[in-house]
Amino acid sequence: MEEMLWVEGGRPLTGEVTLPAAKNSVLPLLAAALLCGGPVTLRGVPRLADVEQSILLLRALGCAVHWPGRDLVVQPPSARPDGTLPEGPVRAMRSSVFYLAPVLHAAGRVSMPMPGGCDLGPRPIDIHLDGLVRMGATVCWQQNSLCLASPPAGLRGADITLRLPSVGATETLLMAAVKAHGATVLRGAACEPEIVDLARFLQACGARITGAGSPVVWVQGVPQLSGADHAPIPDRIVAATAAAAVAGAGGQLLLRGCEEDQLGPVAQVLRNAGCEVASGPDGLTVARGGPLRGVGRVYTGGYPAFATDAAPVVAAGLLTAGGASAFEDTIFENRFSCAEGFAAMGAKVQRRGRALEILGPAQLHGAQVAAPDLRGGAALAVAALAAQGQSRVAGLGHIRRGYEDIAALFCALGAKAGYCQPGG
Repeated sequence: MEEMLWVEGGRPLTGEVTLPAAKNSVLPLLAAALLCGGPVTLRGVPRLADVEQSILLLRALGCAVHWPGRDLVVQPPSARPDGTLPEGPVRAMRSSVFYLAPVLHAAGRVSMPMPGGCDLGPRPIDIHLDGLVRMGATVCWQQNSLCLASPPAGLRGADITLRLPSVGATETLLMAAVKAHGATVLRGAACEPEIVDLARFLQACGARITGAGSPVVWVQGVPQLSGADHAPIPDRIVAATAAAAVAGAGGQLLLRGCEEDQLGPVAQVLRNAGCEVASGPDGLTVARGGPLRGVGRVYTGGYPAFATDAAPVVAAGLLTAGGASAFEDTIFENRFSCAEGFAAMGAKVQRRGRALEILGPAQLHGAQVAAPDLRGGAALAVAALAAQGQSRVAGLGHIRRGYEDIAALFCALGAKAGYCQPGG
């Protein structure tokens, strides 16, 4: 049976955290390695379940992948892949959609089942597919598999307007455009830092990209890309998780080497709740000594708005605050499946549509709960740090998709946490 996370809560946290490479950058970067004619080295890659699944996909496509320490090296395939993606890794993670464009360029076709991942409500990939069709791809379904093919001459540049600023679709179409014939313009593009990071990597490989990080991106396709040595950006969601843990449990945290813009609107929400957030020569300090207060209503959105991935963990840090808070997610319908676990710990919460409403103050107590998804599982772990007594969180497989060792992350701050077998 799968391990559980145990957390002994009710004690202030003090310490420092050095952020790992961002999961949300590493996964598209691994897919983009398939575009390259030379070796790709990604520095400081955390050992996440989704990274392991990505490696399985790359190896199935003929790449050699070496991961001896913290740095991961991808060697390009020695022969043209056949374009068929194995069901196991594709079903295991949503990020398998990033392989559509690179495999089209490498093989001329791609066949895969629908991507899996966390159950956050409908997550259509029509924006990805519509853009690829505009660039000349054909799309069909064959025996429950998604099949795409590029024209004999390859994908061609196009002027594409996204119907909404999807991060994944922006990254997919960016990867399609860099080796397409001619110029591509992406209008209504997402602006997240992870998109800028992908563009920086592709530029280092020889791609011609202008405007990444803005709503309009221009790409001039090139016939070949080289490899590159690249250090992905730090993980801003891990930063938000550690900061929220200190908000909930109290204490002081140094996010070493982190700047406030990496925490984004999370920093202001924590200040509104009564925390201190300050930049210094060694990084960003987050501290909470007095009582927390409610922050009113917080809406998630595309960058630079409050990140959807950060919403559950920050909400968890504010469960004991006096007064009302509400987090409303504009991206996913089912972002707050963790509400049931919060309630089991004694939180006064209610889900209304896409929103999680919190009415405090509340005294949290230990409980056995289950992670419903990646960020919801991390949120339950954050809540457990503020609860009196021991909590156990099942569904550790969800959490390990985005946190290499969440117990170690908390223990670095003086928490008592670890792993156990059910019933142990």
